Amino acid sequence: MHRDGSSDNLRHAEKMKRRKEVQDAEVASKSIEKGLLIVNTGPGKGKSTAAFGLALRMLGHGRRVGVVQFIKGAWSTGEQRALEAFGDLVTWRSMGEGFTWETQDRERDIAAASRAWDVAQTMMADESYALLILDELNIALRYDYLDVHQVVQTLSARRRDLHVVVTGRNAKPEMIAAADLVSEIAAVKHHFSAGVRAQQGVEF
Repeated sequence: MHRDGSSDNLRHAEKMKRRKEVQDAEVASKSIEKGLLIVNTGPGKGKSTAAFGLALRMLGHGRRVGVVQFIKGAWSTGEQRALEAFGDLVTWRSMGEGFTWETQDRERDIAAASRAWDVAQTMMADESYALLILDELNIALRYDYLDVHQVVQTLSARRRDLHVVVTGRNAKPEMIAAADLVSEIAAVKHHFSAGVRAQQGVEF
């Protein structure tokens, strides 16, 4: 059976027109502008990577970005090198001493997390920052290195125009409840399970 291509095109155009009208009406109905608390969590790969992608978008508009790493920090990464190329628009502070199974010292991990949180609060008070990434903060909260209620209260009371991204798996319910946007990245398949090691430009 021969299909009429012009009819298909017409139906598609009408469908897209209706969809555009709905989308335009929905966009027009949104009037609030505010700093967002964004949480990237879940067992899948890419939580920090997504946050750094948002940093790149912010930098593209000439706005200042701060990064505080709560767990990672024992090695240099491609993201750090790339973002630091933006000069004074980026402040990168790696405050962790490696993953918890590497330090094997709870008091040391608590002290490192506390220092990182102090730095984060200082950045939050600096009005020159448009975006603050608190990388792996969820991990520090998961192991109770920091008080989740105090952290969430401070984040909720930040200045109205500051965007904050919190990354790390196992986000606490309190953090999820306080967030404006929560993305849970699922683990469907990972090359590490097939024996592929961490590689430059992919994992770091």
